[in-house]
Amino acid sequence: MSDAHNEHESAIRTPKQLVAAVAGFFLATVICIILLVSFVTTKKLTGEGSDSQDPAVVAERLRPVADAGFTLKDVSGPKQLQTGEAVYTSTCSACHSIGAAGSPKFGDPSAWSARIAQGYDTLLKHALEGIRAMPAKGGNPNLDDVEVARAMVYMANKGGASFKEPALPAAAASAAAGTDAAAAAPAVSGAAAPLAAPAAPAARSKLAADASSH
Repeated sequence: MSDAHNEHESAIRTPKQLVAAVAGFFLATVICIILLVSFVTTKKLTGEGSDSQDPAVVAERLRPVADAGFTLKDVSGPKQLQTGEAVYTSTCSACHSIGAAGSPKFGDPSAWSARIAQGYDTLLKHALEGIRAMPAKGGNPNLDDVEVARAMVYMANKGGASFKEPALPAAAASAAAGTDAAAAAPAVSGAAAPLAAPAAPAARSKLAADASSH
């Protein structure tokens, strides 16, 4: 009986042991709180990209876009047709700059002489519809026919031709003229209201009669 009673007795038997136990409990609690706060507030980099929202990282990520010089365009407005050189650089140079797949190399008169002999219309037909390894419009269906013609003339002339710059279609020309006219028109602000027209003779006579009656 006494052995069972001793088994259920508390390990704390003196006031000194009680104080030590309470102090140890509070010390352990404080240490746990300090570790928890340190864990929450310390910056953790668990892997590449974990600081993706940092202002400096965001600015660095956007910098290539800003340096690219993009411009916003009104998609509802008339299309701004590219020059022949611009179309060549963006679409045609991939093959023609090195003469890939049998294409005439840019600036090589010997490669262009036979093509130039076929004439402007034939060369334009091939450029628009494609021929052999070259797809229609050089593989860029978004190009306008005039843009393709400009690129063809640009390349052919660099190869020894003397083709004239293709004329704009009537609709595109009128749209471009309208855009230029709107841009050139001066902005008028605070214009004076038009002067009132002078009173008719009958109205002047009635006014004079009313004045004399008073």
